[in-house]
Amino acid sequence: MKAPKDQHFLIDQNAVERIAGLIEVEGRVVLEIGPGTGVLTQALLARGAHVKAIELDHELFSFLTDEFADEIASNQLELIQGDATKCEFPAFEIVISNLPYSASSKITFRLLAAGFGTAVLMYQSEFAKRMLAPVGTPECGRLSVMVQTFACVERCFELSPKSFTPPPQVRSMVVKVHPREPIFPIHDRQLYADMVRALFSHRRKTVRNCLRGSSGMLDSDMAGYLLSVIPGEILSSRPEELYLEDFATMTNMGAEYHTTRVVQ
Repeated sequence: MKAPKDQHFLIDQNAVERIAGLIEVEGRVVLEIGPGTGVLTQALLARGAHVKAIELDHELFSFLTDEFADEIASNQLELIQGDATKCEFPAFEIVISNLPYSASSKITFRLLAAGFGTAVLMYQSEFAKRMLAPVGTPECGRLSVMVQTFACVERCFELSPKSFTPPPQVRSMVVKVHPREPIFPIHDRQLYADMVRALFSHRRKTVRNCLRGSSGMLDSDMAGYLLSVIPGEILSSRPEELYLEDFATMTNMGAEYHTTRVVQ
């Protein structure tokens, strides 16, 4: 079957078995996003998982419906045709997926917001490395901060382009994602996400200039308030030089400002 645009089918059976075997799936409800031709789906089903798979492509969805007719009839597999960046997720416990590369960021943020036990996810290697980049270093970015705020990420192994058809131009990496509560308390998680996005929209500027240019992402009055109360050493830093505690501190100051305004 011809792969849809931006999709590369995993054909390395050893890699499939490694991915499916990274966490115990027997008797558990597993969400799979982008099952493609179903090679990973088959490996999960063989291990006793109850799989809920979301596939966007109509042709692949029809193929999977025919290929796994018995498993669908026995309720071991539920197929959902939809866009995983937008559609409502079914109830699930863990995630094991070879994510569509172009939608990796959106889907990752959606998964973190939905909550799960553990996830085994495959990304482009460079994308995964950004997730793993230590916060407070030049390599970190919005992705690094948001993922590491709400989860621990564990590097598992890399795959060469030869493991796929058609071969992508890049290497791929499989990681485990373990959700956790933030190390530093965050009073408003949506504001935290907006704060991180606003700051990394101008990552080469100082925090002071990022806040001044945050119109459309942060409330302008709140941004003005933050400029008056955030410590000078943070305001003079670039976003990539900050730590998780700094992002939490600024968010909580903004949340306190909002609370004060509401009370008044």
